[in-house]
Amino acid sequence: MNEAHLHLVVNHFPIVGVIFGFLLLVGSLVFRNKTLQNTAYFLFIISAVTTLVSMQTGEGAEEIVEEMPEIGHDIIHEHEEIAEKMALVMYALGGLSLAGWYMNTKENAKAKWVALLATLVSIAGMILGSLTGTSGGEIRHTEIREATTQSPVTQEPTESHEE
Repeated sequence: MNEAHLHLVVNHFPIVGVIFGFLLLVGSLVFRNKTLQNTAYFLFIISAVTTLVSMQTGEGAEEIVEEMPEIGHDIIHEHEEIAEKMALVMYALGGLSLAGWYMNTKENAKAKWVALLATLVSIAGMILGSLTGTSGGEIRHTEIREATTQSPVTQEPTESHEE
């Protein structure tokens, strides 16, 4: 397994993890359930760790695919720039989640504020995750690129039968 393959295996979890974590965190706030809240924090922490792995394997993946036809450096650079922003948000969310988890175990009165802040940060993570995933998909899936000019489909002339 090369780094491009490992990158493709790992890079989906931060995107999906932050979505599920957000849903659990909102549910925990609505139902006032610390178990759901801690589960959301756990997902955010795992998402932050897998973000780190994605960033580490991304460099090797770049080296493998940047010389392939129809790819080039520009589209990879755009993906990398968005991914770096997402990584910062995910690392912050992971750290915030560690703090929230700790505060929940100590039953700190400010734990709710941490949960609300984590909710806001996770929204930023979801937005950046969507942009990162889309720009990553565009690297190999030229059909989803906005700048792709698709040639019109020509139809075969139909034969007319005169009887």
